[in-house]
Amino acid sequence: MTATDAATRAQIAAADPSGSVWLAANAGSGKTRVLTQRVAWLLLTGTPPERILCLTFTKAAAGEMQNRLYKQLGEWAMIPDEDLRARLYALGVRPGEVTSDQMRRARTLFARAIETPGGLKIQTIHAFCASLLRRFPLEAGVSPLFQEMDDAAATRLHAEILDAMSDGPEAPLVDAMAKRLSDAEPSAFLAAVAKHWPPGRPALSEAALRMALGVGDDTEETIRDGVIGADMLDMVDDFLGDAEGAPGKTLSELVAGLKTVVQAAPEDRWDMLSGLLLTAKGEPRSTGRWPKAVLAGDHGPLPELFAAMAGRAADARRRLAALASLDYAQTLHAFAPAFTARLDAAKRARGWLDFDDQIDRARHLLSTSDMAQWVLFKLDGGLDHILVDEAQDTAPAQWDVIRALAAEFGAGQGARPDTLRTLFVVGDRKQSIYSFQGADPDAFDRMRAEFDRILPTEAAALRDHALLHSFRSSSTILALVDSVFARESGVGAPPEHIAFQPTLPGRIDLWAPIPKADEDNSDRRWFDPVDKPAPDDAEVVLARRIAAEIKEMIAARTPIVHKGERRAVQAGDILILLQRRAALFYHVIAACKAAGLDLAGADRLMLSDDLAVKDLVALLTWAASPGDDLALAAVLRSPLGGLSEEDLFELAHDRGKRPLWDVLRDSRHDTSLFESVLSVADILRPYEILQRVLIRHDGRRRLLARLGSERAEAIDALLGQALAYEQLEVPSLTGFLGWLEAADIELKRQPGTGAIRVMSVHGAKGLEAPVVILPETQKRAPKGLTGVQVLDDGTPVWLPSKPGWSPAIAARAEAHAAAQAAERDRLLYVALTRAESWLIVCAAGEVGNGPEDSWWRAVEAGMDALGAPAGVDRRLEWGDWSPVEARDAAPEAPRAPPLPAWCRAPVPRPGLSRKPVAPSALPGPKALPGEGQDTDAAMARGTAIHSLLEHLPTVPRHQREALAARLTADAEAVAEALAVLDDPALAHLFADGTLAEVPFVLPATGTHPGVAGTMDRILLTPGEALIVDFKSNAQVPPTPEAVPGGLLAQMGAYHAAATAIWPDRRIRLALLWTRTRRLMELPHAAVIAAWDAVDAGRGAP
Repeated sequence: MTATDAATRAQIAAADPSGSVWLAANAGSGKTRVLTQRVAWLLLTGTPPERILCLTFTKAAAGEMQNRLYKQLGEWAMIPDEDLRARLYALGVRPGEVTSDQMRRARTLFARAIETPGGLKIQTIHAFCASLLRRFPLEAGVSPLFQEMDDAAATRLHAEILDAMSDGPEAPLVDAMAKRLSDAEPSAFLAAVAKHWPPGRPALSEAALRMALGVGDDTEETIRDGVIGADMLDMVDDFLGDAEGAPGKTLSELVAGLKTVVQAAPEDRWDMLSGLLLTAKGEPRSTGRWPKAVLAGDHGPLPELFAAMAGRAADARRRLAALASLDYAQTLHAFAPAFTARLDAAKRARGWLDFDDQIDRARHLLSTSDMAQWVLFKLDGGLDHILVDEAQDTAPAQWDVIRALAAEFGAGQGARPDTLRTLFVVGDRKQSIYSFQGADPDAFDRMRAEFDRILPTEAAALRDHALLHSFRSSSTILALVDSVFARESGVGAPPEHIAFQPTLPGRIDLWAPIPKADEDNSDRRWFDPVDKPAPDDAEVVLARRIAAEIKEMIAARTPIVHKGERRAVQAGDILILLQRRAALFYHVIAACKAAGLDLAGADRLMLSDDLAVKDLVALLTWAASPGDDLALAAVLRSPLGGLSEEDLFELAHDRGKRPLWDVLRDSRHDTSLFESVLSVADILRPYEILQRVLIRHDGRRRLLARLGSERAEAIDALLGQALAYEQLEVPSLTGFLGWLEAADIELKRQPGTGAIRVMSVHGAKGLEAPVVILPETQKRAPKGLTGVQVLDDGTPVWLPSKPGWSPAIAARAEAHAAAQAAERDRLLYVALTRAESWLIVCAAGEVGNGPEDSWWRAVEAGMDALGAPAGVDRRLEWGDWSPVEARDAAPEAPRAPPLPAWCRAPVPRPGLSRKPVAPSALPGPKALPGEGQDTDAAMARGTAIHSLLEHLPTVPRHQREALAARLTADAEAVAEALAVLDDPALAHLFADGTLAEVPFVLPATGTHPGVAGTMDRILLTPGEALIVDFKSNAQVPPTPEAVPGGLLAQMGAYHAAATAIWPDRRIRLALLWTRTRRLMELPHAAVIAAWDAVDAGRGAP
């Protein structure tokens, strides 16, 4: 039998729906195809779509499986009979069982699946639990309209609860917690408390905590009294007796110190004794510098006595330090019940559930609640087949939900003899890499036995299957994988892989690790960032070599065989995988970009780090607080504002204490975006404000044009956060900004095709590539336990610093370190099995000595076992790796014609379109020398007088003072305005029929700037128009000829505008000096001369 037949037969046997299956599937073995085939086969045998539940690990996996299934069913509906019959044979249906009725049924399955209410139930476990709670809200004790609370909402809610506790009777609990908090930001601690402390859980007593922590009845007093008691003093006396006359300065100092201890008060002895016997780290002091004669025993058993005393002191120091574990645990057990009670009440009041809540509530509903049997009975009538994907990543709480559903298959009325009911579980223990999400690889094996116990023993009894063939990797890659993990490791038993494509060429490169060297910062400039890596940094050197290697393999037309086609390697064939998104991750991205390679960028991005998001948030920040000059400056320099550094400097410098927004409004720059946002900041929802910026004001196009099209994902994610915020809280701009600040939102990016992908190994789960590069294979220090943890007996504890760990915490940390090491092995398995043809392994820094120390050493050991040639850079390969000739290469896509020369020529910077200036901004002096008033005060006084002269003439005289008091608090301005209105000589200016505050816009010309302003008063007669402008200057010119030039230029603008508006009238211009109530008509020639002196280039201040 051929390998192809064996692989196909193994898949068909696993997909056969005639019984329950527990399937162990190697990486690349086609488990998604098996899942799809099994669902299709179930539908073909007559199972209604709504009676099938398929649970996947991620939404992406659910979408992929659903798309495959719909594609297959859609093809069945359209292809000829002969092809359909062949497809059913390939599915596993025996030739004699393919009837005409079955053929007709196969053609209708697509329509049936589409028309099923709610569609096929292919969903994540969280989505299923959410749907379960919405179906049985009363039984589950949740709101029927509950909303899913994301991490951002949780962080904000935790902070609100902590603030409320700080102001109430629980303030001492908060103070006690804060004193022990090592990080100034408590969000991580609060999140851990919410995760590990269920609402309603009681605090443990001190005695129970002592037992759980393993500190016994120890107190500081009992420990110290024990170590400085009679036994210790006897040993000290023996030591002093034997040390009498012994040589050596170190020993003499010790003897003098011990004599002081004997003579000291009991309460002082411990501190003195521990200082003599122990180092600052609490370890026994070395005796290596004692004289040889003393060490040889010539002066009695001094070394042994010292070791016994120091050992007892060290044990006492450890026991004293371990009391910190009790102190922290007691603080946690006092704080957590109060915090989680408030948290649970707040979530219930809002109708919020987080993802863990959904799992826990569903598990309680199906397992322990009073309504469990009723709910299971109702569900039992709607589920006949359960399929579980990626079972190795299923958390224990999620297994409880699945077990409760499957248990009904053989319980009571659920054990229906006339209906075949099956469970299908597929997973791979070797690929369990999500322990931080609760996944437990050992649970995969335990649950196999559990389901075998609870499932009926009839036709649906659980049977084991395995998929050993890899449809992805070459035999060379698979041989390395088997060799690397032939030793005892975290993947479990040594794996066995069979290549489905045994002739596929394979290559493995192991580069010599780049050692870390002392950094050379001699070329660093004073303004360089302090954390800028040196050019000879090992990680920088490795990143540059990776970029150079990729460039070389593409230029050399290195061959790969992908989907049966031999062709030259392309950028999209390369996948670079790292363990973390740390410095090396970004060095690799930077080096590839510097080399001009086509790069998809990082697979994850912190939303707050995206430049487009920063610009939009800066705009919202300014809108919420218009006095924030820094936020406004950031927006002005962004694509939204479009100002250069020179423009911003010209705008901002020498403005005194004036807000930047006031200066901007009086400048030539376009402020329509800012005015629009400011006008709706307190009216529209944050989402609507963002859409207004992005659409109405062309913000999206501007941002993408300057920052790149990849920013679109971040912009859409920001809009999504705005919608999520509005669903959970009453929307406001300041609230949304606080929401974003509290959140730590990570954006998952979908890398485009045809470009190099750089991502973490966790993010690459389920992906593959012809060429895989592993740069981060050096030795890594394990990540220790911190924060709130749960001991093996289920006791929540809060960990102090490592020296203060109790025995139980130390044992928990040791087990955690072992589990981490095992998971790193499984992570290496996932990384190696992403490669199809070529694997490159490299490292920067220390790689340790053995396979257990680093990935690099593990791969080295695997290559040694396979007989790889020795060398600095080692290579193991099989097959034809000769370059692909250009004539043998696949035809390239038609290229665009070369660009003409003018396309590459620098485009001259266009002149900025000038915003119409205010008349008061025209050049020239606006007041006589000796005015003496503060500018801001004078402007405020003038504004008040203008407002009074606009509104008071329209009301009767006896009501003017009351209205004036509402318009301004400036009594002097009120008196001056009323005096003007009461002057009979000026009454015609305010008579009925006169025009007040008339706006105008004077377009720019080749010689004059555009002007936009308001004429204070206009008197129209059939033959003329009198334009009057109010002036509140303290110094009034004695004659029209003494009027300052800036005021004449302003009146010249009014003249030009009025001439265009009323071309058939003679235009007269006058100033009303409110201080002296004098109406001064201006000479036509002087006004025209002042206006002619203004040119377009001087229109701005």
